[in-house]
Amino acid sequence: MEMLQVADAVAREKNIDQEIVLSAMEEAIQKAGRSKYGHDHDIRATIDRKSGEIELKRYREVVEEIEDETCQLTVDQAQREKKDAKVGDFLIDELPPLDFGRIAAQTAKQVIVQKVREAERARQFEEFKDRAGEIINGIVKRVEYGNVTIDIAGRAEGYMRREETIQRENFKVGDRVRAYIYEVKEEMRGPQIFLSRTHPEFMAKLFTQEVPEIYEGMIEIKAVARDPGSRAKISVLSRDGSIDPVGACVGMRGSRVQAVVNELQGEKVDIIPWTEDLGSFIISALAPAEVSKVVLDEENKKVDVVVPEDQLSLGIGRRGQNVRLASMLIGWDIDIMTEEDEAKKRAAEFETRSALFIGALDVDEVIAHLLIAEGFASVRELAETPVEELTQIEAFDDDIAAALIDRANAWLDAQQEELNTKSAELGIQEDLLNFEGLEAETILKLGENEVKSRDDLADLATDELLEILGEGAMTEAEAEALIMKAREHWFAEADAQAAAEAEAAQNDNGEETAEETAEPEAASNA
Repeated sequence: MEMLQVADAVAREKNIDQEIVLSAMEEAIQKAGRSKYGHDHDIRATIDRKSGEIELKRYREVVEEIEDETCQLTVDQAQREKKDAKVGDFLIDELPPLDFGRIAAQTAKQVIVQKVREAERARQFEEFKDRAGEIINGIVKRVEYGNVTIDIAGRAEGYMRREETIQRENFKVGDRVRAYIYEVKEEMRGPQIFLSRTHPEFMAKLFTQEVPEIYEGMIEIKAVARDPGSRAKISVLSRDGSIDPVGACVGMRGSRVQAVVNELQGEKVDIIPWTEDLGSFIISALAPAEVSKVVLDEENKKVDVVVPEDQLSLGIGRRGQNVRLASMLIGWDIDIMTEEDEAKKRAAEFETRSALFIGALDVDEVIAHLLIAEGFASVRELAETPVEELTQIEAFDDDIAAALIDRANAWLDAQQEELNTKSAELGIQEDLLNFEGLEAETILKLGENEVKSRDDLADLATDELLEILGEGAMTEAEAEALIMKAREHWFAEADAQAAAEAEAAQNDNGEETAEETAEPEAASNA
């Protein structure tokens, strides 16, 4: 009965099925039996689930032709012991109870511990694999170099890296902590539960707990942007016209939002009403700054925001915090400027485009200005525009429209021919020539500056690319996006290589085994 009591105690402590512990014990006894009687013997151990009695038996199979004499018998040999034996039967011999020596006991213990650990890991993964996205409460178990190990209700351990903790937080062993489960991974060493207090969804879940209207679905959290421990912005939408989403999140005398702020170590929270009108939403997101004008570039997901001179520092915020959080909230790049800067920028763009159209199409300033006023930014856009659309511009008839499109195509063909000739001279590679988003003029500039392949472009820093292309050719954000796009194949190759290495390592290592060789200890005892 002691065996059953031990199995029950271990099962309760590790939160696993008692049957798993008993099976591990049977396997351990079986290994010990094979160590004593010979590893080639088919020895099996069973523990009676009611009495706890241990039975150790040797099994020998009846076969027509013997391949292994230790665990097989011919029919004639078997019938000497059991008259009705036939092929496929097993002769079972009772073995005396084992007297566990120290080595055998150690081996048995290792097997049991390993099997219990594997069962505990499997139970933890099954329990937490679908809980990513939840908030958990736990107690700090260890703190190492800022990385925190958290005991989750005695059922598992979570890991919170230093970068996932809020600045100024100092955890000590025994502290109670709330954190967000952002990932659960199954690894060779067991399930890894990764926690965070800086994740944007942690704030969203805290508001869900504090605001009943969000929990019940009457108010929806559309987006969250955080500078952990300092400031955050959250946009909310009410699905019920009678409920003010901002007022509901703030609560009576700010009680609801204050509860979230206290949990986040005083992080200031701006609650912004969400609207489909992107311009109005951007104006709200940049509060408390006053916005004069918003210019949207939907194709590139960029927005120019114009503010009065005295509002510029307020709109940008300390170390760019306000505009950065607003950009994260709406998912667009925001370029904030004063009215004077905006006027200079528009004038420079207008002059650059005018010069382009006048030179490429051989037209006068009036036609160039008309094209710019209609929103044309490049010769390629004009070449791809149907004649019918161009004739809708005042003073453009069918002949003028057709002539402009022909001139645009002729200029593009000349540019392509020049690119082909010069690229061959410069040794520019095909992957750069075919790289999406690069015009012929840009490719030639790159080639003249020893950037002759996609890898060369990917190696550049943003300021290097801007210096090569010249002032006004591209914004810093556009240059950064172009370089990151050029690096995409690096990331894909690295991911594929990492996956291949992980698969190879798993195949090489196989499953973890707990069996330990006892020869060194036995030699020491001898």
